[in-house]
Amino acid sequence: MHRREMLRWSAGAALTAALPLPRCASGRRLDRIGLQLYTVRAAMARDLEGTLARVAEIGYREVEFAGYFDRPPAAVRTALADAGLDAPATHVPYESLADGWDQMLATAAAIGHGAVLVAWIPREARPDLDGWKRVAEMFNRAGERARAVGLTFAYHNHDFEFAPVEGEVPYEVLLGATDPALVAFEMDLYWTVKGGRDPLAYFTMHPRRFPFVHVKDSAGPPDHRMVDLGRGTIDFAAIFARSAHGGTRHYFVEHDEPRDPFTFCRDAFAYLRRLEF
Repeated sequence: MHRREMLRWSAGAALTAALPLPRCASGRRLDRIGLQLYTVRAAMARDLEGTLARVAEIGYREVEFAGYFDRPPAAVRTALADAGLDAPATHVPYESLADGWDQMLATAAAIGHGAVLVAWIPREARPDLDGWKRVAEMFNRAGERARAVGLTFAYHNHDFEFAPVEGEVPYEVLLGATDPALVAFEMDLYWTVKGGRDPLAYFTMHPRRFPFVHVKDSAGPPDHRMVDLGRGTIDFAAIFARSAHGGTRHYFVEHDEPRDPFTFCRDAFAYLRRLEF
């Protein structure tokens, strides 16, 4: 680590240590903290292997991919092993469901992922309520093919899924019209809160359907600006305390546009490592 980088890290860690944490009684903490690699995508594009090594040095033990930057599956698997990281999940394009899905699944299996997730639905695929129902049908088919090769299929939300369409909430349409045995969900806590919804309500209504969460913070209403972890308004301790209801096993830190990606990653890891729930 360069001296300037070390000084930046030390200052950031000191500030993180000073952040207030929710008061909880159980004393539980996350035993494995993951990172969505979209957070460090520019570094991944320059040096995938080196970036994975830096992520592991911070203390992360799991990562979630958002692209492989032209590396073949064997090279990605080797880079993960060299860094001592597990990669339980990856994000893939919606379009791959209709074109190249079997190859996408084969790639995921070769790398060692356990789950393949779609993280965006193009507007043209969901013009109305019937469109959302067709998406749910496609998800069921994708999940069936994933399960046949030993993988989990899941969907990651943003906030547009919570805007009512013809009197119904699309996110709830997806939850209701997909088979729990075939389709899981990755709840992005930030986007869910920005969409005006309570993550814990979904844990209660749809237990054990959320094996993955994205851990990112909001400055609160009205604009819900995305902020560094622990500097916003989302009560992660309360959510994590109920994670068993959601079936959550993997917690991926993320920030879409961090000012300094690796400083953010270090501070976020330090915050979550200390967080009791």
